[in-house]
Amino acid sequence: QVQLAESGGGLVQAGGSLRLSCAASGRTLTTLNMGWFRQAPGKEREFVAGVNWSGGTYYSDSAKGRFTIFRDNAKITASLQMNSLKPEDTAVYYCAADQLRPDFQKVPGPYPYWGQGTQVTVSS
Repeated sequence: QVQLAESGGGLVQAGGSLRLSCAASGRTLTTLNMGWFRQAPGKEREFVAGVNWSGGTYYSDSAKGRFTIFRDNAKITASLQMNSLKPEDTAVYYCAADQLRPDFQKVPGPYPYWGQGTQVTVSS
């Protein structure tokens, strides 16, 4: 089993920045893919950004140019730096992970491991 612990999040004004971090523990393998998803009220959970086991990064169209994902393999963490935040970025952000999958997934279904979620609120 893999456990994911998220930190960061909070309330910020539009145009501001936040950094989310996700630390993996437990039976982690070097082939761990990690991603960030978000879910706003009344909407489906959607992909935001991710990093695969070899360091390749992936972004949603809404995140490109504003968000950056970092991976620290020594600490098995994936951090998401979010800049130029907009009110539409308001959501609960979840960290997700999977292992032994060669292709990176941008949909939530294939991920067996999830964090508890952290609220991000962007005021206008």
